Amino acid sequence: MSDFTSNFWSVYVSGITIISIAACALLLWFTGKAKAMTASDNTTGHVWDGDLREMNNPLPRWWVGLFIITIVFSVVYLYLYPGLGGSPGSAGWTSQGQYDAEVAKGNAEVAPLYAKFLAMTVEDVSRDPQAHAIGERLFMNNCSQCHGSDAHGSKEFPNLTSGHWMWGGTPDKLIETVTGGRKGQMPTMAAAVGTAEDVKNVANYVLSLSNNPHDSVRAELGKSKFVVCAACHGPEAKGNPVLGAPNLTDGIWSRGFNEAGIINQVTNGRARVMPAQGGRLTEAQIRVLVAYVWGLSNNVAAK
Repeated sequence: MSDFTSNFWSVYVSGITIISIAACALLLWFTGKAKAMTASDNTTGHVWDGDLREMNNPLPRWWVGLFIITIVFSVVYLYLYPGLGGSPGSAGWTSQGQYDAEVAKGNAEVAPLYAKFLAMTVEDVSRDPQAHAIGERLFMNNCSQCHGSDAHGSKEFPNLTSGHWMWGGTPDKLIETVTGGRKGQMPTMAAAVGTAEDVKNVANYVLSLSNNPHDSVRAELGKSKFVVCAACHGPEAKGNPVLGAPNLTDGIWSRGFNEAGIINQVTNGRARVMPAQGGRLTEAQIRVLVAYVWGLSNNVAAK
């Protein structure tokens, strides 16, 4: 593992690079100075097919010139750009800097297109066919990896078309979510609930709230123990958008929709993170993206 944390390979590759350039220069110099033994007719003495003789002519000047240019180019390139270990190069170029410049250029080119969307409400943007098409591409490029190309989500990733939101589904809340990201944390609650039997009873009570298959006797016993869960999910288990605590009565589960799954969550807790997109997308892009997602969950069709 030390090979990846030390600068050994960086120094190794730098050394090979410098030696290779120097060797090419020496080879060119040596071949220009060396004199091959030739006969009086300027041949090397090698004969093929009876009369095909090898001449001892110097390399073409254009070939030598290209060789020299290649060596000079290599030296200049390594001086200007990062190519020798940790040396940043005198030009100050970085791949991240080039990427940022290209993104900034692209954003500037499409700024006039997005300008009109900034002046519209999210609801109106969701009905605009052009904005819908742009929002769909933004979603496919930035959100579909987790939420799926159809936005129906999967295990651990919520369905964005259901209209059920842990952090709130208003346009402003969605913009806040996309811009700053979200960090959801359910602490381990088994010790607070009580014994393993108490945890099992609470799991059945939670299942009963959404009319999922459950043990009614255990559910009744778990009702009083749910009070420790109500601190986040509310006394009626309707959830709390401020904390990102989900509604336990709507039957929508991204994980643990059976007794074993709920017991696992209560016992081990869980953490979920949605990365912030504010540093990657512009304000206008986020607005168009949110309009697209908001339209999916509110059955709004672009016209």
